[in-house]
Amino acid sequence: MTKTTVRANSDIALVKYWGKKDKVLRLPANGSLSMVLDSLHSTTTVEFLETLDKDQITIDGMVEEGEAGRVVKQLDRVRALAREQGLSAKNLFARVVSQNNFPKSTGLSSSGSGFAALTIAATKALGLELSQKELSILARQGSGTACRCVCGGFVEWLDGDSSESSYSESFADVDQLPIRDLVAIVSEDKKIMSSTEGHDLAQSSPFFAARQERMKTKLVQAKNSILSKDFVALGELAEAEALEFHSILLTSSPTILLFYPGTVEVMQAVRQLRREGVPAYFTINTGFNVHVLTLPQYEMQVREVLEVLSSVKKIISSGVGEQPAYLEEHLF
Repeated sequence: MTKTTVRANSDIALVKYWGKKDKVLRLPANGSLSMVLDSLHSTTTVEFLETLDKDQITIDGMVEEGEAGRVVKQLDRVRALAREQGLSAKNLFARVVSQNNFPKSTGLSSSGSGFAALTIAATKALGLELSQKELSILARQGSGTACRCVCGGFVEWLDGDSSESSYSESFADVDQLPIRDLVAIVSEDKKIMSSTEGHDLAQSSPFFAARQERMKTKLVQAKNSILSKDFVALGELAEAEALEFHSILLTSSPTILLFYPGTVEVMQAVRQLRREGVPAYFTINTGFNVHVLTLPQYEMQVREVLEVLSSVKKIISSGVGEQPAYLEEHLF
């Protein structure tokens, strides 16, 4: 058994998934497309020890039962796979320590980077050698977004109709389109509703079916915009997609209203920037903090506008990120 530490980046979905075909396997109702972020990451150390009588899990210096329960279930999947391959006769327990360098549970995909890092570290710690596709399938069962975060650059999640066909793969590397993402943090509050709970309400929206009919076309358009380096086309699509996505949340039963006053202030500021000729576009996950996308030559101008907004507490600037990496320095 080898103590293993992995750092995995979060991502921002440019075309989002909402709703699930299978809740247990976390098969999404539709495919999605994202950009991995180089400045937002989770670092996780895993070690399996014969001396433990249960899994010990610490996330950002604390133990939360809900989070710990999901981590234990993912460790169980890894242990079962190791037994299948004859690598571990004993059901060893693990010590897991994970740290995020950005606020978790605020709609910034901390579960994605966290479960990607956990899955890669845990499999390696037990001696499993999995392909990126296999890691993506396994990570997806812990957190849907995690299946994208095992990749780097620009990533597409294929929805699939089975566990084996629902996985992510990179379709463009970090140099394809030099997008800058300025994450405007308007609050570090924990979301009042988890994404897992929200997914269960997706089909209660009267507009859900209409959205699903357009998703495949939207994915093709987004992918083509990235491959042709057309930032404006991508930005327009990503912003419209974010608003359409939140319209499903707003019309679910019960309704899901995640925007804060600061969320709207940032959105309005971005639209004013465009009126002044600056190519900037917003997108928002299941939360209240806003991702503002622009090009490198406009980053400082966009940042200066965001920094003076009363609702913006801080800004995290990010570019396109690489796939997860093993680290030699451990957390314990």
